[in-house]
Amino acid sequence: MPLVFLKAGETGRVSRIGGCDDVKRHLGDLGFVVGADITIISSDAGNMIVDVKGSRLALTESMARHISI
Repeated sequence: MPLVFLKAGETGRVSRIGGCDDVKRHLGDLGFVVGADITIISSDAGNMIVDVKGSRLALTESMARHISI
């Protein structure tokens, strides 16, 4: 299930990262790796603020769709 389906306060664990190699590398550099726990801080119109590995990050809906939980 894509990350965008989680609501604020919910958590999930990354099971897969999709997209081209550049997208996968960029998300990996941000901490989105298989097995990482993610908590949704807020979500508005698909754009999200998430907590991953103790850091809060903003993701656009298009980037969040590449992350499966």
